[in-house]
Amino acid sequence: MYEFLLKRFVKNYKDVHRPKVREDYGRLSSIVGAASNVLLAALKFAVGFATRSVAIMGDAVNNLSDAGSSLITVISFKLAGKPADEEHPFGHARIEYIASSLVAVLILVIAVELFMESVSRIINPVEMHFGLAAYVVLTFSILVKLWLSTFNRRLAGKIGSPILEATAADSLSDVLATSAILASNIISPLVGISLDGYMGVGVSVFITISGVSILKETLNRIVGQKPSDEMVEKIDSYIKKHEGIIDTHDLVVHEYGPGRCFATVHAEVNANGDFLESHDLIDNIERNISVDLGIHLVIHIDPVITDDPYVNELKEKTERVVVSIDPELSMHDFRVVKGKTHCNLVFDVTVPAGYKKSDKQLIREISEKISELDKSFYAVVTVDRAYTSLTNLLK
Repeated sequence: MYEFLLKRFVKNYKDVHRPKVREDYGRLSSIVGAASNVLLAALKFAVGFATRSVAIMGDAVNNLSDAGSSLITVISFKLAGKPADEEHPFGHARIEYIASSLVAVLILVIAVELFMESVSRIINPVEMHFGLAAYVVLTFSILVKLWLSTFNRRLAGKIGSPILEATAADSLSDVLATSAILASNIISPLVGISLDGYMGVGVSVFITISGVSILKETLNRIVGQKPSDEMVEKIDSYIKKHEGIIDTHDLVVHEYGPGRCFATVHAEVNANGDFLESHDLIDNIERNISVDLGIHLVIHIDPVITDDPYVNELKEKTERVVVSIDPELSMHDFRVVKGKTHCNLVFDVTVPAGYKKSDKQLIREISEKISELDKSFYAVVTVDRAYTSLTNLLK
C-alpha cells in the first residue's frame, strides 16, 4: 500500500531533495490522514452518542483535531516549499517547524478540554450501554491508527520531515488512548463500575504527553540544536574521502528547515602542496556535496606542515599535554614560530559544549604544562567552542 500510494500520487518520489517532491509527500500524508480521521470521527461520534461515553466522544474530537492537523500539514508544506526571496534568503522551510508547534498546541488544547470533561464524568457518573458496534468501531480505529503511524513515519524518514514525525507520534498515542477506552468498555460491565471518566482522564494524559513531546522537539529545532551524529559523520567522511585532505575541524552546521542545511568547516591540506590545486579540490568538494547530500558547504583551507620532524614532534608533545588536562579536549591548527630567545607554539583547543573551566583557567593550565617541556616554549592558545559532536566521534 505504501509503495502504491507513493508511485500513484508523488511524481519522482525518489528525488526527495526537490521542494516540489517534499510538498507532494506532505499533500499525500494530509489527504490520507484527513480522510481516515474524518471517517473515524464520524463513527465514534455515532457510537459515543449511542453509549453516552465521554471517552469515546473525546476520542472522536481528537480525530477531528487530527484532521485539522492534516490541513495544517498540507498548508505548511506549500509555504515551506516557497523559494528564497529578498527578506528570507535561506528560504521558508522552517515554516514546517512552526506548523508542528501549532499541531502540538492544538493537541494540548484538546487534552485539557477532555480532562475537564472526564473529571466531571467521574464526579457525576452516567450509566452507559455498550454494544457490539462500540467494540467494532474502537478496534477498527486502533488498526487504522497503527497503519497511519507506520505510514507517516516512513514518509517522514524519506524526507526528514518533523511535522510528519509529529503526525506519526500523534497517531501512535491515539492507538494507546483508544486501546484504553476499549479496555474500559470491556472491564466496566465486569466490575460494575463505570470507568469511562477515568479512562477519559487517561486518554487526556496520553494526548498531553504526545503534545508536549512534539512541542519540545519543534521548539528545539526553532531555537537551534546541534546536528545529529549521523549528519556530522556524513559531512566529515565525505570531505575526508578526497585525496589531499589531511583532516577537518571546526564544523558548524546551520539548519533553516528540512532540506535547508548550511555548514562551514576547516579542512587541513599540505602546506607544501600547490595552492591552486588545493583550492580547486575544495571547490569541487563544495559543489559535489551540494548535489549529493543537499548541503550548502563552505570550506576554509588550513595549510599544515607535515614533513618537518621537529614540528611534528612538538605537535605530538603538545597533543599529549592537552589530552592530559582533559580527554574531552582536542587540538588543531598547530604551528611553530621560532625566535632567538623563545619558541611560540601556536594552536587552537576545542572544548565541548558546557565545559566548566573558564578559557583563562584552561589557557593557564596548558601554558604551565608546555613550559614544563622546555622553559623556552610559550603556548599561544585560542579556545574554540564545539558546535557539533565531531570531536567525540573521532576519538
